Amino acid sequence: MVAQARQFAASFAETAVQHDRAGTFPREHFALLKETGLLALTTPEDLGGSGADLAAAAEVVRTISQVCPSTGLILAMQYLHHDAIARNPHWPANLARLVGQMAVEDGALINALRVEPELGTPARGGLLATVARRMDTGWSLSGTKIYCTGAPGLTWLQVWARTDEAIPRVGSFLVLANMPGIRVVETWDHLGLRASGSHTVIFDDVVIPQDHAVDIRLPAEWRGRDAHQAAWNVTLISAVYTGVAEAAQDWLRSFLTSRVPSNLGAPLASLTRMQEAMGRIEARLLVNRHLLGGLARSVATGDFPTVAEIDLLKVSMAENAIEATRDAVGLCGNHALSRANPLERHFRDVLCAHIHTPQTDSALITAGRARLGV
Repeated sequence: MVAQARQFAASFAETAVQHDRAGTFPREHFALLKETGLLALTTPEDLGGSGADLAAAAEVVRTISQVCPSTGLILAMQYLHHDAIARNPHWPANLARLVGQMAVEDGALINALRVEPELGTPARGGLLATVARRMDTGWSLSGTKIYCTGAPGLTWLQVWARTDEAIPRVGSFLVLANMPGIRVVETWDHLGLRASGSHTVIFDDVVIPQDHAVDIRLPAEWRGRDAHQAAWNVTLISAVYTGVAEAAQDWLRSFLTSRVPSNLGAPLASLTRMQEAMGRIEARLLVNRHLLGGLARSVATGDFPTVAEIDLLKVSMAENAIEATRDAVGLCGNHALSRANPLERHFRDVLCAHIHTPQTDSALITAGRARLGV
């Protein structure tokens, strides 16, 4: 599967640039990934998937993200959610089976829709504005979600909402993306990951069956995060941005070995200053690769770091990827920021590493309080 990912990543090179420039969704990338079964990489084997572990998933995501991190991020979400569904005892078995089989047979994509205009991310707490109202036939869902990664290509929307019950419950409602009352508003026009289709999705009295409330609980029951889930999330997200930084390093290596200024008469790579800078970039990315491997091994063995430690690893890997790419930009001058060269795209994309949960301030405050005992 990793070898196939490398093969397809190479074929994405030209279209990745086109979709970045236009801010369009890379549908053809997912059509190719479907053909090889890569969209069902972490889907359980008994449903026809590969049942791959986190190490394999991260390697595929990192490889794809070296060429198109928008595709890599959507793929990361696919892998994360299929693993989570397989482990979640709250999910109705028939729906878990359907989602898995559709990934195998149809290349169906799934992602969670959590962020709201007023609330922001629910990871920081607060009352959701998206409401599921009980009906005789099931639920009626209304609300607005923003930054819905992959929205144009999703088959399943795992919508985070609260119930209208006297004592509200909170959790995930599974919705088919083509249901009446769903509207995708193309609001995503960002600096980086421009092809990710992270648009706004509006739900206007969308009716879903009763058992599509796949995991709703009292708010208190959501306190405390699962280390397994945290490790998958941090590993796959960090794999995306490590891949971006590796692509920046590759371009820099090519530039330094081929660029021969007339006043030097030799490639820039012959300069000690450039060699030291490349070594510094390599050190940052080497650390990231080892951290990714270590987290994947912790999942395989069940010997997890604490959630707070996993969050700090995400902060460190994001900083390493950003600084490695920033160093590459700093060495190349105007060449780095020319749209004719891919380095400017890598720099825009890697800056998005900060925005994913866990965000830097939350991770650092939690760790600082724990160390200080306050």
